Amino acid sequence: MRQELLSLPKGLAEEVSKNLVMVARLIDEDPEQAYAYSRIALRLASRVAAVREAAGFAAYATQKYSEALAEFRAAKRMTGSVELWPVMADCERGLGRPERALAMAGEPEVQKLDKAGQVEMRLVAAGARRDQGQLEAAIVTLQSPELASSAVQPWTARLRYAYADALLAAGREDEAREWFGKALEADKDGATDASDRLAELDGVEFVDAAVDLSDDDEVENEDLAEDDRDEDDEDIEDDEDDEDPAEVAAAERATDVTEYYDEDDEEYESLEQSAADADVRGDKA
Repeated sequence: MRQELLSLPKGLAEEVSKNLVMVARLIDEDPEQAYAYSRIALRLASRVAAVREAAGFAAYATQKYSEALAEFRAAKRMTGSVELWPVMADCERGLGRPERALAMAGEPEVQKLDKAGQVEMRLVAAGARRDQGQLEAAIVTLQSPELASSAVQPWTARLRYAYADALLAAGREDEAREWFGKALEADKDGATDASDRLAELDGVEFVDAAVDLSDDDEVENEDLAEDDRDEDDEDIEDDEDDEDPAEVAAAERATDVTEYYDEDDEEYESLEQSAADADVRGDKA
């Protein structure tokens, strides 16, 4: 890639390089953003094979298979390399053309692939067989020296996982459990969810402890709130039982006076004035 970018003016090469770095950084965690960066690089340097390849992978990651296939074909024409052959065949699968993927699996280009590329092509071919409902044919396609080997290679976990998944789809559960276990042994980087599949086969359910605790707290809070309401009701009842009937009657009379007193009505005196007059009358008496 570096050699290809050197063919560009220095400033342009740096700009393209920055966008390609962002594509590589984001393609797994944010494919859409990676795709956006790839389009910028493609606009700046569409005649660079590395740019066409990066644009192809970004489109592939966002399931734009037709666009990805076009970019991969362009990169292949520029370089003459066949290393993109398996992913090109998988694009055909993505476009709903498994028969073309199978045809590509029988082309001479496959023999030019390295071991990793040949294993990848086998995975794509098995997937195409499954697309066509040919489960047993998919299982046979995956049966290979690479699958039987005890040596762990970068592709081993994915190959064993695909084999286990095909066995399970065919109803061969015991064999599937065995191969999911073998896939887990080879999967040092967590590239597959073999552990989850094994747990599912064994009937193990994972419970989100945080959610459960939250639910328990909510129920407990509701119970406490209900208890508080009950205690408040009891306090009100106790207060009502302790009230003096004479005080209650006096309060009611005061309320009646206050409620019906109108300051604008000349027939009525203010409460304070009435009380003062009453004191004066008392003194005179």
